[in-house]
Amino acid sequence: MALIGLVRVSTDKQNTRRQHDALDPICWRVFEEKVSGKLATVDRPELQAALNELRTGEDMLCVQEVDRLGRNLLEGLIVLNDLFTRGVAVKVLEGIAAGEHAERSLILDLALALAEDRRRDIVAKTRNGLEAARRAGRVGGRPTVIDDDKRAAIHARRARGESIRTIATGIGVSIGVVHKTLTESQSDEP
Repeated sequence: MALIGLVRVSTDKQNTRRQHDALDPICWRVFEEKVSGKLATVDRPELQAALNELRTGEDMLCVQEVDRLGRNLLEGLIVLNDLFTRGVAVKVLEGIAAGEHAERSLILDLALALAEDRRRDIVAKTRNGLEAARRAGRVGGRPTVIDDDKRAAIHARRARGESIRTIATGIGVSIGVVHKTLTESQSDEP
C-alpha cells in the first residue's frame, strides 16, 4: 500500500513547507494545490491527479490535517463523502482525526467543525485588531505595495488608455491594486 499525499493552501502567498515536511518522507508522491477548499473535487485538478494516481482499495490519500480537504465543515464533508463513495481511504497525520479512515465518522465531522470554528475565530480576531488599530489612528493590515513611482506609472499608463490588466502585468502588481490606486485618486479629486 502506498500513500499519495495532498498539500493544499488557498493562495499563492501561503507557505506549504510544513505540510511537505510531514508528507514528503512517507508518501510515494505528493500533489500540491493552491486553490480554495470550497471547490468540489472535480474542480480541483491536483486532487483529481492524486486520485488518478491511487489504486482503489490499495492506496490511501494522505493529508497533514483533515481541513486540507475543505475549508469548512460542509465542504470538507462533501469531499470526504466523494472520496469514500469512490472507495478511497484517507490517512490524516495530525489533529483529533489522526488515523486511517475508510468511511465517515463522528471524529472526522468533529475535526472539520473545530477547524471551521478556529478559522472563524482567526478572522474575527483579525477584524477586531484592525478596527482597534483604526480607532487608535493606526493603519493595520498588509503593507502597501504602491510607492509614488508606481502610482505615477499607473496613472500615466491609464492616461495612455492601457487596460487595468495590462498595467498590473507591466508594473508587477495585482489588478486589485491598480484598480484601488485609480479609485483612490478619483476620490481625492475635488
